[in-house]
Parts: sequence; C-alpha cells; structure tokens
Amino acid sequence: MTAEQMWERVIQDYPNYGASTYEAFSFGNTDIMADELALLVKAGKKTATSSVFCFYEMEGAVLPQGGELSIVLNSKNEAECIILTTKVYTTSFNLVSEEHAYKEGEGNQSLDDWREGHQAFFTEALAECNQVFDENMLIVCEEFKVIWK
Repeated sequence: MTAEQMWERVIQDYPNYGASTYEAFSFGNTDIMADELALLVKAGKKTATSSVFCFYEMEGAVLPQGGELSIVLNSKNEAECIILTTKVYTTSFNLVSEEHAYKEGEGNQSLDDWREGHQAFFTEALAECNQVFDENMLIVCEEFKVIWK
C-alpha cells in the first residue's frame, strides 16, 4: 500500500492522529538496505537511527523532534509501518553508546559493528558533498517505536 493509503487507515483506527502530519521515507541508500531496515523496524528490532548533523545544517533542515510521525517505506515506495519519534539527541560519533548501537538493530548490534558500518556509510555520504568523516563529528541520534503496521 502507499503511504497515503496507510495514513488513511491509521486515521480510521486512531482519529486523534487526524490533525497530525507525517514524513514518508526509506532508511539507507540502496534498495537492499531500504528493504532490510524497513523489515527490522517493522519487526521491532530496529528502534533507533542516526545521521550526520552537518547534513541538517547544509540543507537548512530542522532536526527531528519527539512526537513526530513517519511512514517507513521499502525500496518500492510501499509503506511498511508508521513510527513515532520518542527521543532525539546529538552526540559525537565516538561517544555513541552501546545502548544506541543495540537499538539500531543492525548486524550483531554491538558498538564495534555499529561504528564500522556507520563510519563506512557516513564516509561515503559525506564524500558526495565534499566533506570528510571525523570521529568527533556531531551525530543526530533518534529513537522511535512502531505504532502501526
């Protein structure tokens, strides 16, 4: 189903969300990643994500906030579930906690695995806009829960 169709069904089940807005997006930067991460979210294994703070600055975008709703899409832009952001904070890459790494639900959920995977991911993303990865760079950490699937 599309994001719009899922939203209409949620409004039927939860009329109190009727005045709310949402963002629809997929995780990652490849179709495979979008599908794998969407399934982890839908299964409740992935309850957190992270991004590089400077991307928000470059785009003039506002940081996510607790209470925001998002529709998670797969690689075909089909809606998988709706999440509610519960917590947002910033920290440097090298200070991301084991707890956050575990909540991201990827790989073996260890901090070492998180650092290795995210350093590679962030390095590639930063290179596309002529930026360089630095382990002291500011990271936006976001926690969420599935409210509808």
